[in-house]
Amino acid sequence: MDNQSAIVNPVAKLSNVSKLYGHGSVLVKALDEINLQINQGDYLAVMGASGSGKSTAMNILGCLDKPSKGKYELNGIAVEDLDDDSLADLRNRKLGFVFQQFHLLPEANALENVMLPMIYAGVAASQRKCLAEQALERVGLADRMQNRPNQLSGGQQQRVAIARAIINQPALLLADEPTGALDSKTTEDVLDLFDELHKQGITLVLVTHEDDVARRAKKVAYFCDGKVVDTTGS
Repeated sequence: MDNQSAIVNPVAKLSNVSKLYGHGSVLVKALDEINLQINQGDYLAVMGASGSGKSTAMNILGCLDKPSKGKYELNGIAVEDLDDDSLADLRNRKLGFVFQQFHLLPEANALENVMLPMIYAGVAASQRKCLAEQALERVGLADRMQNRPNQLSGGQQQRVAIARAIINQPALLLADEPTGALDSKTTEDVLDLFDELHKQGITLVLVTHEDDVARRAKKVAYFCDGKVVDTTGS
């Protein structure tokens, strides 16, 4: 293998990251010096019991929180050095989020919901509608663009949320229990969509407590007591 083909490009890298709450006798280590690297093109599932630290790690990966100790680099940028405004800008430009609850604006239709992140990203108004239509077509909702959330099934709402999450071409897509509110058939449909997006080159981290969901990922990181205790996959 030549040197060029051996190069890996870290999208996100946690180095000796700890997250502490409280102090003295009530000090809690939500994360305890974890190391985790997510490379371009990875599909990583994060698993662990409640209180294991997986949600705290997701919040740090998503620039919703900062480490108490250690270093987090997103696309080579040291996140802990950023002020709140710079952090919000980085989050909007480099990250996409999909949650268990879809967090769609109830009075806006699918197209308007997907266009919203582009407003904050400064995308020209003339481009937003076309790009949002393309994103909804990509997730199989070309015929539902004018529907409001209450006119869509749970699976369709999650597809709108996924289209919204990928609209700014994020470096990293974070999905936190994205199938937790869905039935088994709809779960399979959403996971098939994640598979397709991964094949198209999207780097994806998915937090789940369900083994069958985690099996769809290419790598799995197991959290326990604030530590990464095991990783599997290539």
